[in-house]
Amino acid sequence: MKFFIDTANLAQIKEAQELGVLDGVTTNPSLMAKEGITGKNSILKHYVDICNLTDGEVSAEVNAVDYEGMIKEGEELADLHEQIVVKLPMTKEGIRACKYFSDREIKTNMTLVFSAGQALLAAKAGATFVSPFIGRLDDVSTDGLNLIQEIREIYDNYGYETQILAASVRHTMHIINCAKIGADVMTGPLSVILGLLKHPLTDIGLAQFMADFEKGNK
Repeated sequence: MKFFIDTANLAQIKEAQELGVLDGVTTNPSLMAKEGITGKNSILKHYVDICNLTDGEVSAEVNAVDYEGMIKEGEELADLHEQIVVKLPMTKEGIRACKYFSDREIKTNMTLVFSAGQALLAAKAGATFVSPFIGRLDDVSTDGLNLIQEIREIYDNYGYETQILAASVRHTMHIINCAKIGADVMTGPLSVILGLLKHPLTDIGLAQFMADFEKGNK
């Protein structure tokens, strides 16, 4: 399973990269705004800064909602750096843009996916990644993990190479359960990734080891 971090915070990306388990980064306009990154030139520069911090793929989202606008913005984003993946909304225009980019071997990430039907269309259009938002589904009393399972079954049935990127990951069990049912990628905050490290028995055991070491080496 690939681990992506969902942020535009350079310090967090650097920390995840130094941990040695980071495979990529996802961002969106909301995350950019959260870091105070505004204005076209600043946003484009920030994407390059992110690419320079990690060896993996970096999803950069278009702001346009029309086909022509998505193509224009997507091409500009793809030209920034070879690691850029053009992130497109799961709409009619977004699917058309996905097909346009896939025909030109430009990587894409179809975002805001909430149904197996949407994921099927994304795969048909040649998307590199499809991003079902499992946390947001959970928020409205719908099983987000079930959606991952449905998409996995459909993709396996037909040999689609589109990678399932579990997005809107909220806690460590989201990661574990997504791994168990075959999601290719997860993306979430650094705190959730670091949460996988935590176990009280590890802390207790280490404390005991250190105490025993101190006793025997005075």
